[in-house]
Amino acid sequence: MTEGRSPIDRVSPEDEPAILALNNEHAAELSWLEPERLSFLLGEAFYARRIGALEAFIMTFDQDADYDSPNFLWFRERYQRFVYVDRVVVAAVARGRGHARRLYEDLFEHVARSGQAIVTCEVNADPPNPASDAFHAALGFAEVGDAVIHGGKKAVRYYLRQLA
Repeated sequence: MTEGRSPIDRVSPEDEPAILALNNEHAAELSWLEPERLSFLLGEAFYARRIGALEAFIMTFDQDADYDSPNFLWFRERYQRFVYVDRVVVAAVARGRGHARRLYEDLFEHVARSGQAIVTCEVNADPPNPASDAFHAALGFAEVGDAVIHGGKKAVRYYLRQLA
């Protein structure tokens, strides 16, 4: 850990109420979760980490997860092995501190150590999210597809980063 920066820690059951609150503050960008669904997803997660007392969190799944997200299933239909970034959230009071980048960099190390080589995610195209597009491009992600989901209510772009 760098001096003065909050550590990256594994998500524990005690973190779930705070994660739920932070997630649901951003339900428009992510998706609303009920407590039972969050517990289930965390149990399926390949990698779930938080920064500090919940300045930020990330939740990912590998190809073997029991997960029915249309975005996750899009990747499962096309890639034999991958890690899918389902959600990354940074609390409003913690923005601009590099937390999302730190979580992704830690994830990339974890993915490489596990023998995986592909990290995937999606970014909203409608409503557009140009800041997220630019962030993912800067991290080395490339667009590999797109879709309209939820009965036409949302359009997304699919991204992939191949690890060395």
